[in-house]
Amino acid sequence: MTIDRMVMAFAGSFILISLALAHWHSQNWLWFTAFVGANLLQSAFTGFCPLAMLLKKLGIKSGCAF
Repeated sequence: MTIDRMVMAFAGSFILISLALAHWHSQNWLWFTAFVGANLLQSAFTGFCPLAMLLKKLGIKSGCAF
């Protein structure tokens, strides 16, 4: 699995988990959902993603063939 796919999997998982927590625990978990969505949006425009940098340092392969 490449870094890009792992980032999407992490983001999707965190969003679904925080929505479930907002439903069953507290509405304040929606702030976490908003944070994940805002981070995805800013990374689309800037190319900066902290999770992608961490995964790269851990040795996960990128989608690049070089």
